[in-house]
Amino acid sequence: MTGDGNMRGRRGRFVRLGSWLAAAAVAATVLSAPPRLALGADEGQVEKARDAAALLVRGNIDQAINLYTEALEDRTLPNDRRATLYNDRGVAYARLGRHREAIEDYNRAVHLYPEFAAVYNNRGNVLLGLGATREAIKDFDRAIALAPGYAAAFSNRAGAYIKTGQADKALADYARAIELTPSSPAALNGRGRAHLAAFRPHAAIRDFTRAVNTDQRFGPAYRSRGEAKLSVEQYDGAIEDFSRAIAFEPRNAEIYALRGTAYLEAENWASAIKDYTTAVELAPNQAGFLALRGFAHAKAEAYEESLNDLAKAIELDPKAALPYAFRSWTYRLQQETDLAAREADRALKLDPESPEAYWARGEVNAALGRADQAAADYRKAVELGSRFKDAKRSLNRLGLAPFSGGAEVPGAGRDGWRVHRQGRQFVALSDDYPRLRINLEMIGEEMPQIVEWQVKAPPFDGIGVLRFKAGTIETPRGPETVEHAAIVDLTNATVVSVQVNRQGPRQARWTWEEGRVLVASADGTTDELQLRQMKPKEQPAPKRYVEPKKTINIFDFFFKFKF
Repeated sequence: MTGDGNMRGRRGRFVRLGSWLAAAAVAATVLSAPPRLALGADEGQVEKARDAAALLVRGNIDQAINLYTEALEDRTLPNDRRATLYNDRGVAYARLGRHREAIEDYNRAVHLYPEFAAVYNNRGNVLLGLGATREAIKDFDRAIALAPGYAAAFSNRAGAYIKTGQADKALADYARAIELTPSSPAALNGRGRAHLAAFRPHAAIRDFTRAVNTDQRFGPAYRSRGEAKLSVEQYDGAIEDFSRAIAFEPRNAEIYALRGTAYLEAENWASAIKDYTTAVELAPNQAGFLALRGFAHAKAEAYEESLNDLAKAIELDPKAALPYAFRSWTYRLQQETDLAAREADRALKLDPESPEAYWARGEVNAALGRADQAAADYRKAVELGSRFKDAKRSLNRLGLAPFSGGAEVPGAGRDGWRVHRQGRQFVALSDDYPRLRINLEMIGEEMPQIVEWQVKAPPFDGIGVLRFKAGTIETPRGPETVEHAAIVDLTNATVVSVQVNRQGPRQARWTWEEGRVLVASADGTTDELQLRQMKPKEQPAPKRYVEPKKTINIFDFFFKFKF
């Protein structure tokens, strides 16, 4: 059976899919290898079991269940074969969503054949889907103890660890699954989602890319990579990946809404509204999609349509703060300051930690000439939603720095860089580059340490590399220290990529030539990155990384709703 351990990680207080953006920590498909058929078994029952398996593969689940039931009527079957039939019928029940019957069959199989690893794995997946995460982990533990090379069980336990907030344990399990099945895109996609849950989007992008390179028809990895690119403001790449994901799942409303968000960030209002409309048509009862379309209409100055959508969203989910915050901003655009203030206050009462609501109230205060109060609201919005670009731009408009930085980590900086802690994350800031904020993608609970800052010489001037100690990772060889290197484009203040520069005794090899850098990373992967080059009297357009436009960033907004 396929276990989809749906994960919602957290960035600030935002519910993420990947776990991030209705994110799913994808568990690997369980291939239940039944014990060998016992000698003397009735050939008729054997044929029924084979036919049932074929029906299950073709999706004729009810017929498969009937044949499994008929085969189980043979009381002469040995315990191992009977356990196999119960396991396979349990898989069929699980696919129909008949969880009670599935668990009952798995329990019977365990009773008859306690050493059958696949049964524990399959039962763990059902328990995981029912929210019994800790019980699911116990089943995955048992499956791994019985079969230490069971890659699917490692992947599925990793998905369970993500649900319990143990992202680093999940990474270790996914790493083991990848070692056992290096050609499995599901394990790579799962580890990428674990990276997303742990605030490591660039590491996630690398795994998602490996997944699609392994199997170009593995649709979930395109969606996952699109989410990661959206989080680091690579909007064109996100749109391309979401379009590929839609080709595999043309009826998936969430992917249309994701692509709509990427279009909105790229200031393509018409395409954003079109995608949000498709999402609304596919899932008309989801308040989040209506709220997003309402926001897009407001950006396109279609205020009547915006207010209609926001009213419908509020009707569907009157306790959601986001539509009220959007409606406050829409009223503000229409110079309805009193209405805007009322809606912002209502949003804050519903959710006192909504960055959008603080931003909306800040806009109201700014309109009323209350600069200090507006600045306080904007700063609170940035604190609660680090990717909330509207609040940052509003602070810039007031002549204030967009990043307050948070508490500085003593002794962690170097070469003009300071390290600040913001919640569970660490960021590197420098007075020399006030627009640049480098999220330090850490592993484990250790503190970061800047190792070196280097600005490249021509023809790569405008490119910098910040190396930092990133923690310790558990491997089959034991714990290994890790050093990451963030490649940054100083011209447009963006992080191009984060590479594993050192891991244990291994070190990356860097080759800089012809407007690109080839990085053979210490974790065994190789990436080729096109870079912006600056010549003495000319600044050619970048080949891959385009300067982000200053647009509304609603990536955080999308995850406020549970789809």
